[in-house]
Amino acid sequence: MGLAGRSVIRVDDFSPAEIQHVLNVADDMHGRLGERLDLLAGRILATAFFEPSTRTRLSFESAMQRLGGGVIGFADPTTSSAAKGETLADTARIIESYADLIVMRHPLEGSSKVAADYARKPIVNAGDGGHQHPTQTLTDLFTMQRERGTISGLHIGLCGDLRFGRTVHSLLGALRHYDVKVTCIAPNSLQLPERYRPDTLNLDTTERLEPVLAELDVLYVTRIQRERFPDASEYEKVKGVYVIDAELLERSKEELLVMHPLPRVDEIAYNVDPDRRAAYFGQAAYGVPVRMALLALLLGAVSSDGVPPPEEVAVVVEHEPRCPNPDCANHREKYTVPQMLVEGETRRKCGYCEMELTV
Repeated sequence: MGLAGRSVIRVDDFSPAEIQHVLNVADDMHGRLGERLDLLAGRILATAFFEPSTRTRLSFESAMQRLGGGVIGFADPTTSSAAKGETLADTARIIESYADLIVMRHPLEGSSKVAADYARKPIVNAGDGGHQHPTQTLTDLFTMQRERGTISGLHIGLCGDLRFGRTVHSLLGALRHYDVKVTCIAPNSLQLPERYRPDTLNLDTTERLEPVLAELDVLYVTRIQRERFPDASEYEKVKGVYVIDAELLERSKEELLVMHPLPRVDEIAYNVDPDRRAAYFGQAAYGVPVRMALLALLLGAVSSDGVPPPEEVAVVVEHEPRCPNPDCANHREKYTVPQMLVEGETRRKCGYCEMELTV
């Protein structure tokens, strides 16, 4: 089957072998950034962004154009028919009439799955609310591999908003395939939700960064996401809780990687930027070859034949009632069929947002 024609909704849509294949192709693309490539000549990418984006949208557009393809789309939902009440399903079915692949960002968790369920062309999740951001995870892994030579064996600290941070949720899903140690550093109110804790990962939690900083090989920082908080007063209690500055970095390893999916607000001081440990701008740049690789693979211009697909880890079944999560696409888009992921003997999660369900 390979990756050609597939949608990318969650990190679990990739097997470990497929993740490594994407990284290998990205490494090749990185070495050819100065060349004119026509791998996707005549193909069209549609970007459907219902939320703001700089890095993800522009890196996808850059990637498609570097591969010889064209780009259409919108970055302001008020200019689309969504402002008139058009459903996600209908939006996806209309856009696929004009393009070969759709990259979608939307505030509803599970929105990309809805689009993939109704469209026939590949859908790539560019961020669905606070749920997942799988292409950022591929970029993060590529950054670690390029800068450290390997991912296995690293001690990775995830610092900041782990409750709403979709980049962290996706990254943890991928890190379970590697021999790593992860420390989650966040206030109790922003700690990692249980639904995103892989059972097979060596994972600790703490509220304080300073005691563990010297042990870390990677410090992955995320901003406190004001727009995700249902109550503004809760945001005010935790904003600015962690600030990474040059003085703090003096207590870290010389080879530490300071990563951030960006944008930053005040969590990384500008005096960190000149430090060779600051990897976040290079991390953003790596998004282009990674997305070049993904587009070429999904549209069949580069082969993935023979790469083992993911094993079935969950059974999807229809169920009632609808998902109770008010930010879930199944809760809000009433035509969608409630689905449940059945994992093992006891774990049940919404098939859209992965919220833990009580059955």
